[in-house]
Amino acid sequence: MMNAFRKFLFVCLLFAMHGGVLQAEEYRNVEVKKLLVSTKTGNGDPVAYLNTPNPEVTALEVTFPPGGSTGWHKHPVPVYAYVVEGTLTVKLESGQCLRFNKGDAIFEVMNTFHNGMNLGKEPVRLVVFYTGAVGMPNVIRQEQPEPAHAGN
Repeated sequence: MMNAFRKFLFVCLLFAMHGGVLQAEEYRNVEVKKLLVSTKTGNGDPVAYLNTPNPEVTALEVTFPPGGSTGWHKHPVPVYAYVVEGTLTVKLESGQCLRFNKGDAIFEVMNTFHNGMNLGKEPVRLVVFYTGAVGMPNVIRQEQPEPAHAGN
């Protein structure tokens, strides 16, 4: 049953991301709800697509336990997500905080360091789609400075 739900969610998310190209009347026994149409990412930057001869799509289910976080990272590729449950807080390197709740579709920020966090008491679950290129990383972790050693 859960596998069927995931397939249905994937199809609905694809319809939503492509601006409802297929008309709902073409699918009389399926309800189609537009989740998001935007030309901007979460922080207001324009949506940009990769120009590559080797496109690659990666789909993930990501679960954050209470207190869990991604760590500081950025994406050099377009990333789209759907919040299946919980509330995700995303802190940007500028200090701006974005909140996404159950049922929200997200155009993630590109080339901007950010940290996704679960500040709640229940798990946060996302379905995430990276629209990248073969051999190109979807995630770049922020380099952490070496800790200072006392007395050296």
